[in-house]
Amino acid sequence: MKATQNPPTAAPVTPADLLRMAALYLRRHGWHQGTYYAHTTDNPTPPACAAGAIGIACTGHTVEHFSHLDPDTLADYLAALGVFVDYLDTTAPVFFIDEDGYLLDEYTSPYSWNDDPARTAEQVVAALEAAADEWDRLRTQGGENA
Repeated sequence: MKATQNPPTAAPVTPADLLRMAALYLRRHGWHQGTYYAHTTDNPTPPACAAGAIGIACTGHTVEHFSHLDPDTLADYLAALGVFVDYLDTTAPVFFIDEDGYLLDEYTSPYSWNDDPARTAEQVVAALEAAADEWDRLRTQGGENA
């Protein structure tokens, strides 16, 4: 690097960072079930579901539908959501069995997981943070990217 060049000022944001930001958002603004955000007209920071909070972590604001995001932001959203789903698949798998006993699907939906009537805000925040920790554990060694 030449002396006249400016060094990078920030490290790239990782999926783990976004998951931790989503957990912080839920702690500060509340958790919601059924839709991405609680329906309010006067609150720019409404309670959110896990996926909605990840979206806010990526964009800094609510988004009607994540398919409307620019490609880079959408990639960040999908990466963070994927890390969350991978974590849920290993810790809280949901298995859909038909009436004949055949496994139909073993993919954990973050939406149905979030909307489970027995789910609590504390569980959602803890899962987001644990997924972030797991991502870091798998990709870093001694604090450096592996």
